Amino acid sequence: MLHDLQGEANMSSIVGMLYSAVKENSQRLQLITHGMLQEEVDYKGLNNNFNSTAQLIKHIMYVDLNWVYRIKGQPLPQSLKEQYGPMIDENNRLPMVKGMSLNTLMSNYEGVLGMLRDSCTQLTDTDLDNIVIFGHENEKQATIRWGLWHMADHSRYHQAQINQLRKWYSEIFLAK
Repeated sequence: MLHDLQGEANMSSIVGMLYSAVKENSQRLQLITHGMLQEEVDYKGLNNNFNSTAQLIKHIMYVDLNWVYRIKGQPLPQSLKEQYGPMIDENNRLPMVKGMSLNTLMSNYEGVLGMLRDSCTQLTDTDLDNIVIFGHENEKQATIRWGLWHMADHSRYHQAQINQLRKWYSEIFLAK
């Protein structure tokens, strides 16, 4: 299988390359979570004090959704905030997610990636220089270029956590 960062045919070259990085990481997320049973999706690690795979996927999805709307130059609609959010709970932690199937999580994430694809088809390489505001505590500034790169990087970061959860789960529950 050839890996390359070529965008969709209807995207400018740099936008397409950055979109490709996000898309490839979403495909990697599907691969590393493939075959997880609900118990494993909800597993919170040793001593039950880590974020579960469900929490991490929902977090990746919500961060990406926020970036889609930043790219569009629009506020995130309240209905989507309620459906996909919040970013953090009242204790500044990722919100609890339990009992949501992997299929539902990944299907919802595919919807967000579809929105991203549609937004990227509207961007030019010059648009990547546009500055947006992000952050839920301190408002920070970033270019759209950085935002697309961040989406890919952020996903990989949490995928490493999911891989660790899978390792612990297999050592504890599958080794018996």
